[in-house]
Amino acid sequence: MSLKELSRTLRIPFNRFFAFRRLRQYHASSRSLEETVDWAMSFGRYGYFTITTLQKRSEILALANAVKSLNPRTILEIGTARGGTLLIWSSLASAKVVSCDLVHREPQKALLEALPPPGSNCRVRLLTGDSHAPEFKQRVAAELGGEKVDFLFIDGDHTVEGVTADYEDYREFVRPGGIIAFHDIVEKQPFETNQVHRFWQVIKKRTDTEEFIDDPDQCGFGIGIVRV
Repeated sequence: MSLKELSRTLRIPFNRFFAFRRLRQYHASSRSLEETVDWAMSFGRYGYFTITTLQKRSEILALANAVKSLNPRTILEIGTARGGTLLIWSSLASAKVVSCDLVHREPQKALLEALPPPGSNCRVRLLTGDSHAPEFKQRVAAELGGEKVDFLFIDGDHTVEGVTADYEDYREFVRPGGIIAFHDIVEKQPFETNQVHRFWQVIKKRTDTEEFIDDPDQCGFGIGIVRV
């Protein structure tokens, strides 16, 4: 265990206390969608209990409004990361959010599962594993129990092969009239492995798409949606 990991482990009781106190502050009032997005972007860093989202505000707010217009019952997310978008989706879904990632740290699970606001019937389900594995897709199908999702957010593997595989594997779970969204679609990216733009340039030519891009010259970010 690295010194950083050891330090985080030793601070777990304190970080848990402050993170859940922060969650109670969030839940203390009914939040507008704009407020929820702001909370997702600045919830706080508490070691393993950190919640934040690496998004541009205008882009994620535009996407959140598009999702809200669906009156979503069920949402599927590929890529939990630090839980910021999960906080947003859990405020919109009326029944369930299934959030998938390679790693969900055990201490943080209870916090993420507690994100839906008071009075909501939404339940958060965390599925840990490789989204490209056939058995993982079977787990997602079992969790959904035959129900189609209203919204699929793909923000996991950013290689062109990875994002293509997630789209091909999971689009069948989206109902007609639903939305599939992708993050980091702009061409200029800070990392060579961020290749979603290559996939996006292909898919936008043959589907009904829309883009939310704050600045055409920006480096990184950008959200694209496909209407099913």
